[in-house]
Amino acid sequence: MSDASNAAKNLRDRLSGGTEDRLGKALGELLESPFLTSAIGRAFDAREKAAQAQEVALGALNLPSAADIERLTRRLRSVSHRLEGIEDGVERLDRTMSPSAVEPSEIGERLAAIEAQLAKLTERLDQSPRPSAAGTPASKPPRARRAKPKKS
Repeated sequence: MSDASNAAKNLRDRLSGGTEDRLGKALGELLESPFLTSAIGRAFDAREKAAQAQEVALGALNLPSAADIERLTRRLRSVSHRLEGIEDGVERLDRTMSPSAVEPSEIGERLAAIEAQLAKLTERLDQSPRPSAAGTPASKPPRARRAKPKKS
């Protein structure tokens, strides 16, 4: 059995070495052939004409072609990317402008601190003597001046 496998291996080695060279030469000559080159060119031209005819037929039936769908897909992706950018900007604005950026417990603490400061200020104002103008009684506050209207 080992003699049979050795013989098959030797035959395969001999055929593959020569076969690869012969196959390479044959393919090289085939690709250099003007007949094959022109046939491949005509096949590609026919394919292009068939694709154009298909697009015209689909347009006549008011159906989108593959090119139309590809263009629409690209535009949709572009709009999607722009919308994501707008959403990110709105989120950033919302975070900076939102009063909820401050926790409710912080709001209560801030309000309590403001109320305490207002109480201190009103206490000071109640205790301090009010200055009086020379000719006006102390009980009447000075009169505010009115702004003159501008002439057009």
